[in-house]
Amino acid sequence: MFVSVTVVLGQGTVTGKVIDSDNDEALVGATVYLKGMTRGTITETDGTFMLAVPAGQQTVIVSFIGYDDQTFDVNIPSGQTKDIGTIMMKMNTVGLADVNVIASVATDRSTPVAKSSIKGLTVESLVGNQEYPEILRKTPSVYVTKQGGGFGDSRINVRGFDQRNVAVMINGIPVNDMENGWVYWSNWAGLADMTGQIQVQRGLGASKLAVASVGGSINIITKASETKEGGALKLTYGNDNYMKAAFVYSTGLKDNGLAFTFQLSHTRGNGYVDGTMFRAYSYFASLSKVFNDKHTLTLTGLGAPQWHHQRSIGSYDGVTLRTFVDPDNTDDPYTDMGIRFNHLWGYLDGEEFTWRRNFYHKPKFFLNHYWDMSDKTSLKTSAYISLGRGGGTGPRGKINGQYDTDWDFRYNDSQYADKGAVRFDDIVRWNSGGSVPDFGADKQTWEDYNIGDPPDNRRGHFADKYVSTSGYGFIRRASMNSHNWMGVLSTLTHKISENFNLVAGIDYRYYKGMHYRRVNKLLGSDAYYETDNYNNAGIFVSQEKPAGAIVEMQNDTEIDYYNDGLVKWFGFFGQLEYSAEKLSAFVSLSGSNQGFKRIDYFNYVQSDDLQAQLSSNGQTMESDWENHLGGTIKAGLNYNINDKHNIFLNGGFFSRQPIFDNVFINYVNQVNEDVVNQKVFALEAGYGFRTASVDLDVNLYRTVWTDRQFDRGVDLANGNDGLALFSGVGEVHQGVELEFNILPT
Repeated sequence: MFVSVTVVLGQGTVTGKVIDSDNDEALVGATVYLKGMTRGTITETDGTFMLAVPAGQQTVIVSFIGYDDQTFDVNIPSGQTKDIGTIMMKMNTVGLADVNVIASVATDRSTPVAKSSIKGLTVESLVGNQEYPEILRKTPSVYVTKQGGGFGDSRINVRGFDQRNVAVMINGIPVNDMENGWVYWSNWAGLADMTGQIQVQRGLGASKLAVASVGGSINIITKASETKEGGALKLTYGNDNYMKAAFVYSTGLKDNGLAFTFQLSHTRGNGYVDGTMFRAYSYFASLSKVFNDKHTLTLTGLGAPQWHHQRSIGSYDGVTLRTFVDPDNTDDPYTDMGIRFNHLWGYLDGEEFTWRRNFYHKPKFFLNHYWDMSDKTSLKTSAYISLGRGGGTGPRGKINGQYDTDWDFRYNDSQYADKGAVRFDDIVRWNSGGSVPDFGADKQTWEDYNIGDPPDNRRGHFADKYVSTSGYGFIRRASMNSHNWMGVLSTLTHKISENFNLVAGIDYRYYKGMHYRRVNKLLGSDAYYETDNYNNAGIFVSQEKPAGAIVEMQNDTEIDYYNDGLVKWFGFFGQLEYSAEKLSAFVSLSGSNQGFKRIDYFNYVQSDDLQAQLSSNGQTMESDWENHLGGTIKAGLNYNINDKHNIFLNGGFFSRQPIFDNVFINYVNQVNEDVVNQKVFALEAGYGFRTASVDLDVNLYRTVWTDRQFDRGVDLANGNDGLALFSGVGEVHQGVELEFNILPT
C-alpha cells in the first residue's frame, strides 16, 4: 500500500456568495479574482465561489457586467478557509431595478411561476446573425420558426399558443398589435443590442396586467443609462453578405445627476433564401436624471427602421410537398427547386426586385418617473407613445386573365440562370404597350380597352395611355398598416408589514390603426384605375409612393380599401403578496374595459347628413364604440423546503376580450352580435433544485381555453369571396417541462 499526502504551504481559501442587491437572486458567472494577480474563478449556479489564494493580506475583487465592482481586504490564514459571506452587487445602471417593478420580473425561488431568464451578455453571445426570437429557441415549451425565411419574419409559439396569445412586453409595456394581437419582430430588428434581460414566463405568469398571456409572456428589459462612462464598437460578418455595425457610448452618471447612453446600428445582407435582401437600422437612447434619493426621471427612445424582401411560408411548404410527393415529375416546373427557392422575386433593371417587400418604422418612447414616497411606499409610472409607419407590398391585377403565380411570368432553366425568377422586365414591357409573345395579346390603350363601354375619360390626358386596373395589367401595391399608440402604466407598491406587500395600479391605452393601400410601382403603366371608393369611384392614380425604411403618409391616394381601427383600453390591477423565510404567496386581480370603433371611408357615403351615410343594412361609416369587459384572477405560492429544493403551485382564470377582427366582420362595420370573451383556466405546479453546479426545474401544466373564435376566407359557389366564422372552439394544452443547467466543477 502506498499513501501520498500533499500539503500546500502558505495557501488558504476564500469563499462567499454573490447576489443581486435588488432581488436577492444569485449571480451566476461573476468573476472573483485577486488584485494585481491573474488568479481567479467564477461563481456557480447558486452564486457561490471558492478561490485558492496565497496566505496573508489579500485584496479580493468581485465583478459582473452591469454591476459595480466590490472590493474586500481580507487576511487569509495559511491552510484555512475564510468566508467573506454574502456579497450584495448593485447594478451600475440608473433606474433598472425600478423598471423590473413595472415589468413584473419574477424572482427565483420566490415568485411561483415557470420562468426562464436570459441576461443581456448571454443575448449578445447567442444572437450572432440570428433573429431575435431565435435566442429563445432552447427555452422549454418555446418553438421558433423562421417561417418564409425573410429578415425578421420569425414567429414564436409558447406551450403551443401562437404569438397572438403570448404577451410580448418591452419594459413591461405590451407591444402586441392592439387590433389582432400579432407581433412583428422585424419592427424590433436591433433589439438584441439594447437588451439587458429577457424573461420568459410560461402560463398566466406574474404580470399584474390583463395581457394576452394565455401561453405565456416574453418580457424584454432594455438597457438603462450606465453609471460609468464608456463605449464600444462592434462589427459582425456572416454568410450571404450579412454585415452588422454597432456603436454604443455612455457618459456615465455625472455629479449633476444626469446620465446618457445611446446606441446605433446598421444591418444588411442578401438573405439565405433567394431574393430576400434586407436593410435595417436601429437606435436606442436613454437619458436619466437623478434629482434626489426620492425622484428619478428617465426618458428612453428606441426604433428600428427597416425594409426586407420576403418569401411566403405557403409557397415554400407547397414546393417542398410537391417535391416530396413526386420528385421525378418533369412536367411540374416547381419540382426540386431547393430550400432557397422563392417564387416572388426576380430582377428589374438589373436590381433585385420582389412582389413582397415589408417596410416599417415603429419608434417607441418611454418617460418613466420613479418616486420613493417613503421607505415603505413607492410609485413607478411609465408614459409611452409609439408612431408606426409602413406596411407590405404585393401584386395587384392580371395579364390576359392570368394571376402573378402563373409559370408563364417566370423564367425557365433554358432561358435564365435563376429558374423560376419573375420576369419583371417583361411585365414592364407588356404594361407599357410592348410585345411579349408568351404573355398573350398585347396591352391595349385606355380607349381601346373600354370599347363597348362608355369610356371613362374624366382625366382626359390618360386617353391613349396604358392604364392598369385590378383585372388588367400588374402593379405593385403597398398595404399600409400604420398606427398611433399611447398609454400610461402606473404601479404603486406599499409594504404593509414585514411579510405583506400590496401592489396596485392602472393601465390606460389608446390606439388608432390606419389601413389602406397605395400604389408603390406602376411597372410601366401610366396610371392605375381605382374603382373601390364608394365616394369617389373612377380615379386615375399616377403617383408612386416609396416603400423604404422610413415613409410618410401625406397626400396618399388610397386604393382598394381605407379604414381606421380605434381601440381604447382602461384597466386596473391589484396584488397582495406574502413573503417569509420559506413561504411566499400572492393573490392577484385585474379588470379592464376594451372599446372598439371602426371608421370606413370607402364603403359608406361620407356626408354630414346621418341619413345619407346609412347603407342598406343601417350601418354608418363610423361605428359606435363596442365595449367589452375582461379580467384575470390568479393565485400562487412557493415553498422553499431547504437551500436546495423548492416547490410551487399557481392557478388562475382569464376572461379575455375578443380581437378587433372578431368584433367587426365581413370587412365592413357590421358588428358580430355573437362574439363573447374567451375563457382561460390554467393550473401549474413546479419543482426546483439548486446546488453549486446543478440548476434544475420541472413543471407540469394544464391550460383549458374555451369560446375561441376565428374566421377563414372561402370561395363561394357564385365566384365571390366569403368569410366563414367559427365560434365556441375549445382547446386543451398540457404537458411537462424540464430545464436544467450543469456547470462543471
